[in-house]
Amino acid sequence: MILGYFTFAALSIVATTVQSETFPDEFIFGVATSAYQTEGAWNLSGKGESMWDWYTHTYPERISDGSNGDVACDSYNRYQEDISFLEDLGVQFYRFSISWPRILPTGYIHQINWEGVEFYLNILKALNALGIEPVVTLYHWDLPQVFNEMGGWSNPLLVDYFAEYSRLCYNLFGDYVRYWVTLNEPQTSCLNGYTYGDFAPGYQLSGIATYYCIYVHLLAHARAYHIYHDEFFETQQGKVSMVWVSYWMSPNSESEADVKAAERTMQFMMGMYAHPIFIGNWPQETIDIIDTRSELAGFARSRLPKFTDEQIEYIKGTADYFGLNYYSTYLINHLYEVTDQPHITSFGLDVGVSLNIHPLWPPSAASWLFDVPWGFREYINWIGDQYGNPEIFITENGWADHGETNDKDRIQYLNGHMCVVWKAINEDNRNIIGYTQWSLMDNFEWASGYTEKFGILSVDFKNNLTRIPKASYEWFKQVVQTKTINCTEF
Repeated sequence: MILGYFTFAALSIVATTVQSETFPDEFIFGVATSAYQTEGAWNLSGKGESMWDWYTHTYPERISDGSNGDVACDSYNRYQEDISFLEDLGVQFYRFSISWPRILPTGYIHQINWEGVEFYLNILKALNALGIEPVVTLYHWDLPQVFNEMGGWSNPLLVDYFAEYSRLCYNLFGDYVRYWVTLNEPQTSCLNGYTYGDFAPGYQLSGIATYYCIYVHLLAHARAYHIYHDEFFETQQGKVSMVWVSYWMSPNSESEADVKAAERTMQFMMGMYAHPIFIGNWPQETIDIIDTRSELAGFARSRLPKFTDEQIEYIKGTADYFGLNYYSTYLINHLYEVTDQPHITSFGLDVGVSLNIHPLWPPSAASWLFDVPWGFREYINWIGDQYGNPEIFITENGWADHGETNDKDRIQYLNGHMCVVWKAINEDNRNIIGYTQWSLMDNFEWASGYTEKFGILSVDFKNNLTRIPKASYEWFKQVVQTKTINCTEF
């Protein structure tokens, strides 16, 4: 079924009844944060410099409010307070990340910062005492600056360094962790950091570094996955995966060109990152397009790195669950043919589409985020159909506002999206095991600084970083503790 401009208009006027729906007993709810966005203490207690430390200090004008994560929410010093909110919410798990340069200040394995190690052990032990499952992300974008200076995720040497870091984390923390995330949103890293240049490291190498970045991420993930399963699984019995993100891409009309364009966009935005893991190799359509455009432009070889047969087999199957982030949807129009403007090297021209929004979609404080719950359902079902109905863990879903404590729009967004998850489980037979609300608290939102707020806890950044529960906090607490949601039926 095509869901686009006209379908949304229909859905918006035929809602009729509301009923309570209950999630399965084994379904788990949680919240998430990441190290750079919340910890602060950027150069204290032995921590080394990260790529985002360097980027925000060097280019403050590239952050909306000129801010940085030097202090952020000061969770490094206030983690016990933050955990007390987790206990009050009654969540079954907490997703957070380890800062690579906090435990390896130089990035390399030869120098371990034991103060940083103790910090994460204290969090894990506190969660364990409360019966809260840690979901631990090894990399949430705070690359040690030394590796950024070596080309970052465009340099295949990073595979070896990430492998060493991953092995250390499994050794240090694995007794407390059942769910590992190797890499958070490689789509965001590669497109915002290496293609468009609006996130660290700020490279604008569209259509070249874009694909090397994906290639290196996939190889690094596979190494970390195999290290765990070869060396640690027998004693730790955990699960390892990556976290993927994409908008849902819906055709903006029923024309064949737009339908194909929407699917093509999904293959570039999700397939290139997930197809090698769940099926093997790049999606064939992306290979054909990039190879053709590279040849027409006169390149000596394709701009898309080629996996060897050995690498294809090594990467394939390296996911114990599908870590899924979703925020919003776009409507897709076909724009360019493969042969159009081949002399211009561009990821956008490789994809060949335009992205649009429906004027009735409720907007958030973030320019890219709209309340489109039906897109979430389409997205989940597309993943199920593409990749053999894998076990799905919703690892992020959330709403941006300007800091309102009576955040009714966030409640509406979360309610609609959690209802979609319930329907995907009960009506579409999708194997979804958990839902993560982003974020526990307002924090540093990358290029947007502190101008966009995603938390269910307000943080007063001008007054001692006081945490204040929003209306959505109490609403989410009720959902978590009853595992029940009120859903509108259409």
